[in-house]
Amino acid sequence: MSIESSSNQKQQKTSDDDPPTLLQEIIVEILSRLPVESLLRCTSVCKSWYSLISDPHFIKSHLNLSKSNKLYAHHRLIYSTVPKINLKSCNLYHLLYPHTSVNNNSVELDYPMKHPRKSVWIVGSCNGLVCVAIEEDTLFIWNPSTRRSSRLPYCGRKAQPGCYVLYGFGYDASGDDYKVVEISCVFKDRAKYFTSVRVYSLRRGNWNKIGAFPHGIPLDDSGKFASGVLHWAASKDFGSTYSWMIVSLDLATETYGEVLQPVYGEGEKDLTLGALGEGLCVLCNYRGSRAELWVMKVYGVRDSWTKLVSIPYLTDPGRDQFSVPFVVSKDGKMLLQFGSKLIVYDSKNSESSVIQNVDECLEACTVVESLVSPEAPNRPWR
Repeated sequence: MSIESSSNQKQQKTSDDDPPTLLQEIIVEILSRLPVESLLRCTSVCKSWYSLISDPHFIKSHLNLSKSNKLYAHHRLIYSTVPKINLKSCNLYHLLYPHTSVNNNSVELDYPMKHPRKSVWIVGSCNGLVCVAIEEDTLFIWNPSTRRSSRLPYCGRKAQPGCYVLYGFGYDASGDDYKVVEISCVFKDRAKYFTSVRVYSLRRGNWNKIGAFPHGIPLDDSGKFASGVLHWAASKDFGSTYSWMIVSLDLATETYGEVLQPVYGEGEKDLTLGALGEGLCVLCNYRGSRAELWVMKVYGVRDSWTKLVSIPYLTDPGRDQFSVPFVVSKDGKMLLQFGSKLIVYDSKNSESSVIQNVDECLEACTVVESLVSPEAPNRPWR
């Protein structure tokens, strides 16, 4: 055998042993569309799959595909139950379309520091991560899909009479950083108060004190995250001179601003701030008559506020009101809360239906399945 033919055989053998590029691309495409539970099992198949699934680029690609799924195949609703203190989870698609599934029961979650007598507070969710407060002062960033969590250090706030605490959770895309905001409000009397604000950076691993809340007292327990910014409804005045405004906190620059509101209709109303997908929204409840949902189509542009839908109250609701919808499907179905019940409102047919086999709900948020780590960057993925 000639040296040349031997060399050709070696090159052919090496080529045959290497997986074709096209096959590798197909593997990546298939894996990036699997649910997290399946991907966690796939990490044990071989070293190359472990490396692929734990790669930051794959994690981001998987997240984007999951978020863009129009059938909410990788979305869940996580909610706290009453009167028993607990967190439960339901498939979002099955809640919107219960006829597609025989089993629409919720699943009880094992969240960090779970205790039957300790209150749990869902601060917010972002990219598959959920911020949870236990007894209002112990904070976790938690990925319910991977079951990994990271406890935040205590911020250093000192307990004071007349003090209450609010939180917010979101993502700073410019710094690839997840941040938790704590607002401490202290009332001296009805007219005098002061605030203190701290921001925790997951990337830095510490709390940083920033300027006080600029416009009165925030009214929301949790900040609403939209377009890279946290938002709170706030008021400078109370009682008969009650006012309502939207205060923003840019997580990249850690600076405050104000978002101008839509021009609401006439009549006595209650306003609720929320986030719908990536957009900011306001639900305007007209005291037992109807609830109008306003959505900001272009962030920061007041003229882009659009009234998306008007939801009628079919009977006298008493003290109960509609919540901001958790999701609005392409065919006009909305999942929202009415009092302690979860309901689906079909805007095309103007029909509401109470979701069965679900406990009474105190608060809830939608969560997309993801592989995003709740721990500081550069730590081992698993």
